[in-house]
Amino acid sequence: MKFTINRLPFLEQLTNVGRAVSGKATIPILQGIKISVEEDKITLTGSDSEISIESTLYVEDETYHIQIEETGSIVLTARLFSDIVRKLPTGQVTIESNAQNQTLITSGKAHFTLIGQDGSAYPRLPDYSEEFRLIIPTIPFKNMVNQTIFSASNQESRPVLTGLHLVAEEGFIRGVATDSHRLSQRDVSMTETKEELGFDQLTIPKKSVVELTRIVKDDQIIEMLVLDKQIIFFVDNVIIYSRLLEGNYPETDRLIPTEYETRITVNSNTFHEAIDRASLISHQGKNNVVQLSFDNEIVSLYVRGNERGEGVEHIEVKAVEGSPTTIAFNPDYMKEALKSFEGVDIHIDIQSAIRPMLLSPATYEEDNEEEVEDAKHNSLLQILTPIRTH
Repeated sequence: MKFTINRLPFLEQLTNVGRAVSGKATIPILQGIKISVEEDKITLTGSDSEISIESTLYVEDETYHIQIEETGSIVLTARLFSDIVRKLPTGQVTIESNAQNQTLITSGKAHFTLIGQDGSAYPRLPDYSEEFRLIIPTIPFKNMVNQTIFSASNQESRPVLTGLHLVAEEGFIRGVATDSHRLSQRDVSMTETKEELGFDQLTIPKKSVVELTRIVKDDQIIEMLVLDKQIIFFVDNVIIYSRLLEGNYPETDRLIPTEYETRITVNSNTFHEAIDRASLISHQGKNNVVQLSFDNEIVSLYVRGNERGEGVEHIEVKAVEGSPTTIAFNPDYMKEALKSFEGVDIHIDIQSAIRPMLLSPATYEEDNEEEVEDAKHNSLLQILTPIRTH
């Protein structure tokens, strides 16, 4: 196998496929990237047990200036190979491997030799037929992931909660993530009917959707193909294969509060900054807790009596209505929820000190009815379970 290629665009694709590679892979060959060279293209593949990423570089694409002298395949340790290519001194790199799987990497006066593995030993990617591909609106989908996935669980005891749950509805897709302590939900409008979307509900592992959002650029198109236990995303010359998480996802609709006793309207950035200040004290205590209080027309944040001190701040709010209340919560969860609103005004709806609180974009009487209706299928909700205090 021997070819020459432009180094920087080659490195970009190495980085893309390397996102799927885990340094802790139990199968040693999966710690590497497979390079397969044919007469008209070079294919790069990275994989673990959850996600596989394949990038195809075509000779006809002048971006890469590919010159192929000999076909073949090799598997090279992902991180070491990428680091070498990243630091080579010139704009071109030549890669050549022999029958003993020794691979020579040359750029200018720099020469490296790596010991690889036979490409034929690398696991094959799943086959798929050219069925209906659903076109996903790129920027709203990336926003959906970024505004929800932090609420997915990191605990493998309930694997189905470690991903993004997608539900097909009439004219929109709903994305939900929860770890049972908090819940994030975002809708994305679609032109297709529920039947045309091609699925009812599915759950994609966290790593798969996060890496997809890192790979796809805002001006690129995402195509999605749903199979039996797998989902495939197509982004230009990159294909991302992901398994689907098995198990019944909780019926989260019933967890969303429909009424409140107290509603606080506040700018999300203003509140985030105040929580950030309060957490300087709360992080010093054994219990990372902040309290939100509304009494005598004043909204306040409290961090009470831990061994390092305490703090209080009165919050500048847009409006407040309802009954006096006090509710405690994890400030780190609250900051992540607030960040997802990107600086807009929000409602904080509270039922009681022991019931989940709901965060949603604020609506005002002067809002255009048509805009409010459109927002229903682009809406964002955050739910936090309070912490019980004595």
